[in-house]
Amino acid sequence: MKKFIQREDYPIVKTKAGKLRGFELDGMFHFYGIQYATAKRFLPPKPVAKWEGVKEATSYGYIAPLLDPASPMGDVAIPHRFWPESEDCLYLNVWTKSLEKTAKKPVMVWLHGGGFSAGSSLEMVAYDGANLCDFGDVVVVTLNHRLNMLGYLDLSSFGAKYKNSGNAGMEDIVVALKWVRDNIAGFGGDPDNVTIFGQSGGGMKVTCLGQIPEAYGLFHRMIVMSGVGDFGGRDKRDDRKIALAMLEHLGLKEKDIGKLETMPLHDLFEAFHAVQKQLRKAGVTLTWEPIKNDWYLGDPLEVGFSDYAKTIPTMVGTVVAEFAAFGPGVPGRAGMTSEQKHGVLEQRYGGHTDKVVELFKKAYPGHDDLEVLMLDNIFRKPTLRYIEEKSATATAPVYSYMFALDFPIDGGKPAWHCADIPYVFHNTELVPNCGMPGISERVEEQVSSAYVNFARSGNPNTPALPEWSAFTPKNKATMVFDKRSELRVDYERELFDLLDKILPPFSLADMFNRADD
Repeated sequence: MKKFIQREDYPIVKTKAGKLRGFELDGMFHFYGIQYATAKRFLPPKPVAKWEGVKEATSYGYIAPLLDPASPMGDVAIPHRFWPESEDCLYLNVWTKSLEKTAKKPVMVWLHGGGFSAGSSLEMVAYDGANLCDFGDVVVVTLNHRLNMLGYLDLSSFGAKYKNSGNAGMEDIVVALKWVRDNIAGFGGDPDNVTIFGQSGGGMKVTCLGQIPEAYGLFHRMIVMSGVGDFGGRDKRDDRKIALAMLEHLGLKEKDIGKLETMPLHDLFEAFHAVQKQLRKAGVTLTWEPIKNDWYLGDPLEVGFSDYAKTIPTMVGTVVAEFAAFGPGVPGRAGMTSEQKHGVLEQRYGGHTDKVVELFKKAYPGHDDLEVLMLDNIFRKPTLRYIEEKSATATAPVYSYMFALDFPIDGGKPAWHCADIPYVFHNTELVPNCGMPGISERVEEQVSSAYVNFARSGNPNTPALPEWSAFTPKNKATMVFDKRSELRVDYERELFDLLDKILPPFSLADMFNRADD
């Protein structure tokens, strides 16, 4: 039985705004639902006002409102949790093993996935920070921020007060990092050793922070998990048209733009849903993401890496199947002969099948031939471009990884989008699909150790893994996490070059637009 401790005067941490009380469980301190800022709709966040007495920090805060209902992926693939939504959503959570200001433990700040439109700091069971804190002796912080139109609708053409409304969600994160800088020492953390890490949309937020001058100095390491995507369609984005269409639907004029700030949220979201199809038919892009301006310098793959980002040690990677693994796979795969599998592959690759199989076996020895059908074609190529371009210009090391583990779902399924998260957080015990005795424990040790060591020193090397060298233009090294993890050099280029020649081009923006329809 775990030992729980909480008294009127314990455990209490004094922050700049006031005192907070959490609880202790088996020597670990938990503080949930700490409000780090407040914000009015579409406007910049502001620090919370100071308070007297002691505030409770024992319940998670509200999560950001979602334009569309959250859809769970199932408690086998990606176990989810749900929580009340509110525009009052600027809250963070802290796990730590010390409340001594002199402890100076590495700080790991998690940015959740869901693109820039969905998700929360507790959406997935695997996001819980307790085991990572305990295993790595690090301070773990997770946070909520504004999403979708509340965080990224650009209304700057309607007046100076909305100058940065298209980046409000990123402004929230910057303010949260300032809260960490100002307060984390009281939770045993080192404000001069902060790692930002995130997966999918969270990884995208990490790359964005490297391009925001106001965030410089607030973090010192970056980890990007499945977070570099070639969205395209930015030239077709026109948020002014979106706002005007919504105003028209609501029976309002342009001069009434301020009413969007105060009307019931249900009415605001309903107006967007009412006009989105006609806007898409008119060619307007409706995916949410930050807006390039004098506050956010823009996507590094489009404008180059900022001078600050070049100085930040970075770890970047993807999983082997990403979104393709969510499909039905190949029925009856487990009982197929080699000839039958070859026939299935020929339906897609035709006369190139033998060469595709040869290169896939070379890249992923030990994996079933049919898994090449699920090989990620969304994140891996732009991720490799990100790694190559940053390693060529940065003064700090860049480390590349691939999470290639197979899971015992439907007789065997390669790692899908989010499948690596339980291993990072040392939470495989919480996720059913990780039930692979003798395998999950070893891979979890390798992955979580690498992340913790990287957060501690900027170097992911650990005795649990083969030596992991940084990726350079001359040494294109990638750590492949698998049943037998190993460092491999430029191991997948031939395969991708061939697939590029024989498969039609893929558009991530088109995929999201089809999903919206």
